[in-house]
Amino acid sequence: MTKDAYSLADEAAAALRSAAGLDTFDVALVMGSGWVPAADAIGETVREIPFTDLPSFRAPAVAGHGGKIRVVRTSSGRHALIFLGRTHLYEGLGVDAVVHGVRTAAAAGVRTLVLTNAAGGLRPETQNVGDPVLISDHINLTGDNPITGTTFIDLTEVYSRRLRALVREIEPALAEGVYVAFRGPTYETPAEIRMLRTLGGDMVGMSTVLEGIAAREAGLEVLGISLVTNPGAGLSGEPLNHEEVLEVGRATAARMGVLLAKVVDRL
Repeated sequence: MTKDAYSLADEAAAALRSAAGLDTFDVALVMGSGWVPAADAIGETVREIPFTDLPSFRAPAVAGHGGKIRVVRTSSGRHALIFLGRTHLYEGLGVDAVVHGVRTAAAAGVRTLVLTNAAGGLRPETQNVGDPVLISDHINLTGDNPITGTTFIDLTEVYSRRLRALVREIEPALAEGVYVAFRGPTYETPAEIRMLRTLGGDMVGMSTVLEGIAAREAGLEVLGISLVTNPGAGLSGEPLNHEEVLEVGRATAARMGVLLAKVVDRL
């Protein structure tokens, strides 16, 4: 009989604990496109484990995703798992592969999850390229869900109000917004961007929401942060490209790293 996704996560968690030499972990962070350099500021590296050394993990297919799990010790003595990259739905591996890292972290004892991403900004009148924005809610337009069957999960508060308030104690000017996820890999059309603005979206991307849903199913408290790397299609008159996303990430890595380090120490 084929093992279910949760059993596979249990196996991966056991392998992760063994490779790290630790019994449990305090927090996990998933680093989105361009965010990988920010990981250096979060703490002292204890181990780096390639995704492919752990059961059911795949190497990331996208430039800017490192393909390793970094185990770090923070200045406050906490142990954090930093996923240097993620699997995206558009890679064609299925939704369970997309959320396998989150389920593995939960099985390894993590109770708090930080999800980061690079996003197109839908509100250029208030957003600047390079701005981090706290995710207050999401709209799932991927056409998929990591949960099947009759498991009904309340998504009233996917992204923790408590954690958002904690971050604003560190950086009071940080804005909040609604993140909209498409399947990808194509960028959105100008007509779709106009639709999303009408629906109340503030950022758009191709990740995060499926991981957030899986995390809530596992009982994790979730913090989401988008880095605005470009205006949405049709809002600037310029074509979109992935290299621009990575360049903004590199330019803001130091600032994002300091922010994440302070957040992790306060969790």
